[in-house]
Amino acid sequence: MKAVRSLFSRPRFAMGLVAVLVAIDQTVKWAVDKYLPFQEMVDVLPVLALFYTKNQGIAFSMLTGIGEKWLIALMLVVIGFVATLWARSTPQRWISQNGFAFIVAGAIGNLIDRAMHGYVVDYILVHAGSWYFAVFNLADAFITIGAVAIVVDEIFGKWLYPAELDGAE
Repeated sequence: MKAVRSLFSRPRFAMGLVAVLVAIDQTVKWAVDKYLPFQEMVDVLPVLALFYTKNQGIAFSMLTGIGEKWLIALMLVVIGFVATLWARSTPQRWISQNGFAFIVAGAIGNLIDRAMHGYVVDYILVHAGSWYFAVFNLADAFITIGAVAIVVDEIFGKWLYPAELDGAE
C-alpha cells in the first residue's frame, strides 16, 4: 500500500501557511508599532503583558551589536538551512512539515523587520511577580512552536507513521 501524503505536506499548502503566518506576524507588529506605547507595560493577564520594545539582536536579544548586515546574513543562512532540512524530510511526516513551515515563517517575519527597520519589534512579556521572561513576538513563538513540532515528530514518529517506518510504498 502506498503511503499517502498529508494535505499539510503539499508544497502549495506549506507555502500558503508560511505566507499566512508571515502576514499575521507583520500585521500584529504594524498594530503594535501604531497603537502600543513604547516601553510601557500594558497588562493583559496577571502573567502576561504587552510591552513594545525594539530588539537590536536576534532571539532574546542575543548577538546585539554585531551589525545589521551580519544579522541579516545569519538569518538568511538559518532560513536556507531549515528550508534544506524541510525539503529533505519525508512528505508523510506532516507534523514536521508544519514545524518547518512555522520556523521559516517566524524567521522570515523577523527578517522583514530587520531589513526594514534595523531591529525586530518585540511586544509579548510573560512575568510572574518580580520575574520577567525576555520580551518576544509572534514570529519567535512560531519558531518555538515549529521546533517543538519537529521534536515531537522525531520522538513519536514511529507510532504516528508506522507504515513509513516499515518501508511501505
